[in-house]
Amino acid sequence: MNKAPEPKEGAAARVARELGRLQQQAEHARAELARLRRDVEDAENQLNDNRSARLLEANERLLAAALDAQRETEVASRALVELSETAQHDALTALPSRTRLLDRLASAIAFARRHGTRIALLFLDLDDFKQINDNLGHAVGDEVLKLAAQCLSGVVREEDTVSRYGGDEFLILLTEVSHASDAALVADKVIAALAAPSRVGDHVLRLSASIGISVYPGDGEDAETLIERADAAMYRAKRLGSGSAVRHGDAPPGARRRQVSALASVQRSFTHYDSASADHERRYAELREANGELVLAALNAQELLAAAERAQRQQKEFLAVVAHELRNPLTPIRVAADMLGLVGADEIPRYQAIIEQEVAHMVRLVGDLLDVSRVNTGKLRLERRAVDLTGIVAKAVHACRPAMDTRMQRFSMRVPEHALEVDGDPVRLAQILRNLLDNASKYTPKGGEIGLSATAQGASVELVVFDSGIGITTDALSRVFEPFTQEPSAVCFSGAGLGIGLTVVRELAEAHGGTVFASSAGTGQGSRFTVTLPLMAPAWLAKARRRQPAPQQRPASGRDG
Repeated sequence: MNKAPEPKEGAAARVARELGRLQQQAEHARAELARLRRDVEDAENQLNDNRSARLLEANERLLAAALDAQRETEVASRALVELSETAQHDALTALPSRTRLLDRLASAIAFARRHGTRIALLFLDLDDFKQINDNLGHAVGDEVLKLAAQCLSGVVREEDTVSRYGGDEFLILLTEVSHASDAALVADKVIAALAAPSRVGDHVLRLSASIGISVYPGDGEDAETLIERADAAMYRAKRLGSGSAVRHGDAPPGARRRQVSALASVQRSFTHYDSASADHERRYAELREANGELVLAALNAQELLAAAERAQRQQKEFLAVVAHELRNPLTPIRVAADMLGLVGADEIPRYQAIIEQEVAHMVRLVGDLLDVSRVNTGKLRLERRAVDLTGIVAKAVHACRPAMDTRMQRFSMRVPEHALEVDGDPVRLAQILRNLLDNASKYTPKGGEIGLSATAQGASVELVVFDSGIGITTDALSRVFEPFTQEPSAVCFSGAGLGIGLTVVRELAEAHGGTVFASSAGTGQGSRFTVTLPLMAPAWLAKARRRQPAPQQRPASGRDG
């Protein structure tokens, strides 16, 4: 029995409903594209408002502020160190300050009290120092104080302390004195050392000093008492004459006196000896060394300045390139959006495909930027597993082949029939090959040749991408993997790019424990990129290693069981 024909009214209704649905979809697409066009226009307006220039200016101000803050921090740190040194040492003689001496004296008294030992304190005052200042000047007086400090430090032991107490007065702390007479012997050595002729400027001086001595615990059991009694003994020694030393409590006949000619230089000028020539040569050598260090510091400062200017210029160029690269897809997107409002429903898929293609291009540009950022901040993560590189190679070639066909480039591939297993992230490994193949196609003329080979080399696999393109100069080979770097010839050949594709290749290869190497015979001679990745051990070898028994340890007794 034949089926009755469908009424014409039902078919017309279904066609009308279908047309209505298609019109609704078209209206929805027009609304979505209108919104996208507004977003694009907003982005263009922001770029036209010179937002990039303002961002650069803000970055420059931020960099300047950071450098100023760093300089201020360094100045403050140096000031703090100098302040600390000033508090601990005398500014003129560099000897321990009075405060530091009192601390050491208190510690020495506490140690001597616990162990039943003696310490001695020598209070020293330079004789006729006022006459030196009045006749030779305060500059010479300062040099005399430095000379005295050197003499005193050279006489005592390392564990003893020499301090400038004030003016031309010095204190010497002798720790662990066996007998009280030992302090008198040190005083004689000090007086003899000061009496030796010394050159100060254009004068030869023989210094002398009056010394008072106090000994713990016989002359006092605290720092203040020991200093007061050593000071009083010093004045007794000064009344006996220049170059005398007196201990607190000793009778005047027990004082020792050493007469010296203290101010021979006041009567006659300094005579130039043979040592003056040697001293001049030494000072000249020091000055020459200081000049060399100053020149090196200036050159280093110039290099740092040039590096900063180069980084700033590179940042400006990078922002301009990013703006240009991200703006390129906007033109076809805008044209496609405009056309969607004018064409019929059958043409909509074609313009949607154009929009999707350009959006995918923008997504890949942003993805490369994010990859470089993740590497620099240590946030790059790999989802590693055992993968066969031959399958990765096939997928990467399939993705890049349309671009090669568009440029009518000849492509050859040579991979082994057996599997090449590596421990890696399949997405990132494919990204390495796609970047290299895209780079080869981009910089190879129409009708050129591009090739890819994968070979096992011992415990590693070697992936080689080569082309007959524009090649790489010797100077550019050393920095071809640096970010945002492009040769002028490359820019002229294929237009501006971000210059980060090869950087991503290097970082991803190294993240997988491999390496990448670029070579070229020069301009117009093509290029060759070699990626080396470690292969996984065969399953039978890994199983054998797991089954291999651990070496037996010998018993603790040293005998076999």
